[in-house]
Amino acid sequence: MSVEITTLPSGLRIVTERMAHLETASLGVFVGAGSRHERTNEHGLSHLLEHMAFKGTRRRSARAIAEEIETVGGDLNAATSTEHTAYYAHVLAEDVPLAIDILADILTESTFDSLELEREKGVILQEIGAVEDTPDDLVFELLNAAAFPDQPIGRPILGTREQVSGFGRDAISAYLATHYRAEATVIGAAGAVEHASLCDEAARRFANLPARGIEDGTARALYRGGEKRLRRRLEQAHIAIGFEGTAYAHEDFYAMQIFANAAGGGMSSRLFQEVREARGLAYSIHAFHWGYSDTGVFGFYAATSAKDVAELMPVALDCLGQASLDLSGTEVRRAKAQMKVSLLAALESPAARCEQIARQLIAFGRILTRDEIIAAIDRLDVAQIRAAGARALRSAPTVAAIGPVAKVFTPKQVALRLGGI
Repeated sequence: MSVEITTLPSGLRIVTERMAHLETASLGVFVGAGSRHERTNEHGLSHLLEHMAFKGTRRRSARAIAEEIETVGGDLNAATSTEHTAYYAHVLAEDVPLAIDILADILTESTFDSLELEREKGVILQEIGAVEDTPDDLVFELLNAAAFPDQPIGRPILGTREQVSGFGRDAISAYLATHYRAEATVIGAAGAVEHASLCDEAARRFANLPARGIEDGTARALYRGGEKRLRRRLEQAHIAIGFEGTAYAHEDFYAMQIFANAAGGGMSSRLFQEVREARGLAYSIHAFHWGYSDTGVFGFYAATSAKDVAELMPVALDCLGQASLDLSGTEVRRAKAQMKVSLLAALESPAARCEQIARQLIAFGRILTRDEIIAAIDRLDVAQIRAAGARALRSAPTVAAIGPVAKVFTPKQVALRLGGI
């Protein structure tokens, strides 16, 4: 496998990795703009724009887009995150030109038909309702909102009912002019793909993509910690406890990933073994670490019955606190092995590899090699990983909870429990 990168005069970057013996290709257009780049009056526009991508262009109707890609056995999809928006295609090797033509068409020639826009806003309102009906999803939105109060990074990606309902074509066009520009966009592809051919297609198809847009002025995110509770008549309390993590370019990033994995990443982890297996206090419990470009969040999630909340809270926090003091070499080796398997699994999937190399190019300006990442993981010792975990646990706690939440710890109680770290 070999990665090739080309930057066109417009600033548009193309990154590919040919994977021998594959007959299909995954490709995508990745834009370095997501929900955190929205102004207050734009909240939800990134996601709405993603939904509108397949709803018709000057050359194709919404139905024609679906029929053309499916006639060749391919598929299209899109996704919005906090910092990126991506538009994907998966096709046979000979249909890569068609896929890139369709992706370019929807990104540079979409008409945003008023009837389609109203229909799709209705779909998003249903999506917002679905999240509100799913406490194990909603609790993470509350966690982010409490961790980053009054900041775009803390707002839900989907937006609010009021704002989504009020968006029109002018708002979409203004957002496009600001963020969808060649220098902020990467075309990634992996599998049965020819780099030179894809570059030629991209140069021609994306000629209308503006080289530069209006500066968005996105502010640096500041983790603050806090609390959000939502009382509901549910069988279980859904609890997410967070702390300040690290950005994905921070020197402690891999140490935090390993700490999260060892503390609560699998069935052998401390949280799972103590909270679920030994005490039966939760069906679902796991630790996590999210890295953004300038900050991060570390923590754990648990779902438990009302009667078990009071016991679960100190037990789970003690697991994390003790791990920062005495995490063993065996636990660290196990967590490192799990990370390496995840890394290597991505190298075996064209879709995962396409996304990985495109996002790395946006985040770091280059591609991280497998050996480089493995070396970074391997050189971390137990003391460094414990220290990274301890630093996170000494930060201001964030508490989010839904359901019977009366006995969920407050941030102050969380900090007191971890006071010896």
